[in-house]
Amino acid sequence: MSDNDIFEMDSVCETDELEGETDVGIIDEEVVYPEFLPIYHSFEDGTIVAKAHLVEFNNKPDSLFFNDGVRRIDFILVYEDEDKKDFEKRHTFQRYKRRRETFEASLMKMGMELEATQSVTDEKLMFLKVHMPWDTLCTYAEVLHIKLPIQPNDLSSRPSPWRFFSCITKHFYPNEELITKEAEFFTAPFEKKRLEYFHVRDKDVFFTAAMRSRMAYYILSRAPYEIRGNIKKFGVTKLLDAGVYKAAYPLHDCRFNVKSQEEGCPNERYLLYEEWAHPKSFYKMQPLNLIRKYYGEKVGIYFAWLGFYTRMLALAAVVGLCCFIYGYTTQETSTWSKEVCDPEIGGKIVMCPQCDRECKYWTLDSTCEASKKLCIFDNFGTLVFAVFMSVWVTLFLEFWKRYQAELEYTWDTVEFLEQEELPRPEYEAKCIYERKNPVTGIKENVPYTACGRCVRVSIGIGTVLFWILLIIASIVAIIVYRLAAFFAFSTKLRSQDLKELQTLKEYVTPQMATSVTASLISFVIIMILNILYERVAIWITDFELPRTKTDYENSLTMKMFLFQFVNYYSSCFYIAFAKGKAVGYPGDPAYLLGKYRNEECDPGGCLIELTTQLSIIMGGKAILNNIQEVLLPWVKNLIFRYCTSAASEKLIPRWEQDYQLQALTKLGLFYEYLEMVIQFGFVTLFVASFPLAPVLALVNNIFEIRVDAWKITTQFRRIVPEKAQDIGAWQPILQGIAILAVATNAMIIAFTSDMIPRLVYYWSFSVYPYGDHSNNTMQGYINSSLSIFNIADFSNNSKPMSTPYNITTCRYRDFRNPPGHPRQYQYNVYYWHVIAAKMAFIIVVEHIVYLTKFILSYVIPDVPYAVKEQIKREKYLTQVILHETNLKLVTRRLKPFDDGTLTRTEVNLTQEEMELDF
Repeated sequence: MSDNDIFEMDSVCETDELEGETDVGIIDEEVVYPEFLPIYHSFEDGTIVAKAHLVEFNNKPDSLFFNDGVRRIDFILVYEDEDKKDFEKRHTFQRYKRRRETFEASLMKMGMELEATQSVTDEKLMFLKVHMPWDTLCTYAEVLHIKLPIQPNDLSSRPSPWRFFSCITKHFYPNEELITKEAEFFTAPFEKKRLEYFHVRDKDVFFTAAMRSRMAYYILSRAPYEIRGNIKKFGVTKLLDAGVYKAAYPLHDCRFNVKSQEEGCPNERYLLYEEWAHPKSFYKMQPLNLIRKYYGEKVGIYFAWLGFYTRMLALAAVVGLCCFIYGYTTQETSTWSKEVCDPEIGGKIVMCPQCDRECKYWTLDSTCEASKKLCIFDNFGTLVFAVFMSVWVTLFLEFWKRYQAELEYTWDTVEFLEQEELPRPEYEAKCIYERKNPVTGIKENVPYTACGRCVRVSIGIGTVLFWILLIIASIVAIIVYRLAAFFAFSTKLRSQDLKELQTLKEYVTPQMATSVTASLISFVIIMILNILYERVAIWITDFELPRTKTDYENSLTMKMFLFQFVNYYSSCFYIAFAKGKAVGYPGDPAYLLGKYRNEECDPGGCLIELTTQLSIIMGGKAILNNIQEVLLPWVKNLIFRYCTSAASEKLIPRWEQDYQLQALTKLGLFYEYLEMVIQFGFVTLFVASFPLAPVLALVNNIFEIRVDAWKITTQFRRIVPEKAQDIGAWQPILQGIAILAVATNAMIIAFTSDMIPRLVYYWSFSVYPYGDHSNNTMQGYINSSLSIFNIADFSNNSKPMSTPYNITTCRYRDFRNPPGHPRQYQYNVYYWHVIAAKMAFIIVVEHIVYLTKFILSYVIPDVPYAVKEQIKREKYLTQVILHETNLKLVTRRLKPFDDGTLTRTEVNLTQEEMELDF
């Protein structure tokens, strides 16, 4: 290969490719291609390109083998017969045919065996079955560093602490008669020359179906199909995008609801449906080992994390529900709420208008119902729950690390290092620059220079920042709507004179009406921006060209989460920390953009509005996601089956049944993780305002697990198995949310709720020297928390158009001196006491919680002791095998003489035998 050769997958657009002629000749029955230079193998000049063998369907709909019944199908490629296409587009389809046949010839030269079968429902459709022989499997198992069993695990496992309750707990686990426990083995990376040391009982099952599919896809993604000058094109991904192939997927082993009639079929899909995906199994633990075996480690680790998160949520949900019940039962006994609802107190307090000119005066008792609802969430139980959740999130992350370490060992991903993960085909395709590897010192090809990488990253960061600014602009627009809507609702919902100063409906206030409508509009905007930004984020990440798939997913994860964080949480942060904080006072109100008067909170604070916002976004998001995940795939599959006129699955082969299912998107489980992490943010960041958030999350996740299981088991084609050691970039994101949650909850309690002002009043201002009561009490708090304003001091711009008779003053929510005071309308001593108490509360709570989190993180080890022992035992066995292998090779090279001396024997050893690295 020359230095100027360029490999290409996606850089050349399809229209450009169709305009010019390529170096590939015209296809005939037996075609001779010119020199072709693919990545791993090359066609010599004059080589006859082999074709796949065409056979008829053998009327075995459950078969997973070629027609000979011996060779197992490892992958399926679907294409339309180009010779049966429209004559007008024959030139285009002949080009497709040349590429397809060259690609298939490359697959056969790389060790694969192919067999083609015509569709039984559509004569134009062809299914290409792909099989990997034993020697090819061994070769690529070594290339991919697949770990395989070497010896049964002789370490005794720790007995379960729940074994004494097995008669009860067994009902919450999958049926052991259906899903049997597999034997445990010590494993090592596979090497062909040390095959005798591996535990090979049966070659047909030594490599699992997931391993075979993973190796097959590795070859498919790197097999070449065309050459244009010095540009070599390869990979099934490009062929799928161009329409040469219509689909590529591994096979399900049977139908999800009926066992296969084929002898020896494991029926793992059927078992997963019965014991995992079926709604009747919602209360059972997940069969994680079977999930991992069938779908691969990446899918397995997702469901393991989701199940662990759901179990941990159960504890948080119980505590949150108790906090809610406590608030609900004490709402009628709250002293300050009673004062708001008392006709002799709240009924006689006339509040100042909350907007200019059009708004009317209103009485405090019109917010009676809102104050009662506020008592449910704004109480001392919420403070305890917020501290509890800060500790809970630390326990969740620490125990997840331990559980993840157990899975890493059990699933052989402990040593799944970055150097073992091979580059993406898209990355390899553009490696045109040469550099010296700083680690190995060997020259290697890269797709960009240091300056080029800097430019790519800078463009990506700039694009992300632009979209974040776009979100901020949408938030500002929603704020403007809130101000205008509040003005309109205040005009309509406030009465005309003092005798009728009540709301039109018992539960509706201008603040509540504004909050609900703004939350709904915000939710719609969030969903629209999500759809738009998704495409932008994928384009940016493709442009950056990460090296491995893990790098690609981590880069996309950070971009998407940063956007989603601002998109979902910005409105909540506004209500919690901005609304009602800079409103001035009635005589000198503050304005946004010099036109719109800033919003004020209810007399009880903005906490109830924050709760409303959270409940609408969380509930709406959960409902919409479940509709998308359940209804859309089901409807699409239904339409597809109707269009193909497939009356029954029994009439068509296994590969054609799978073709009628939906294909999983390229991002796979990314959106599932994103959905759960956004939910995790709602559960932790704002839990002080909504103790029921863990309860809603728990209920949603119980359905989410089964919905995701049902979806991938029944509605989607089998996922290409992938290796994964952990949850990737989501782990540091969760840790960042956990740290931020401590600060946000402390600030919500301090600045959004009225807990600190009430405590300051109870301990300081209800008694001497500031109060008239002999004992600490909450009586008189409402009167103390509302400042007095002389209506004669209204400016011309803000003065109400109508003023009821016999009113000279009105009240507003603030801590300011009354009119006539030497420092009238300036902050009073109560205000400074409250500010000092809030700052002290934040500092003390944050330091206590952070110290607790640090101690817990230090005390709880990330890897259990038993797992460490097993890892050491496995490494020891690997070293023993390495030593024995090297010793045998040395012994073969030495031969004893009669006189007791040793001399070297002339032995012709292969190069593989001389390589002693393991």
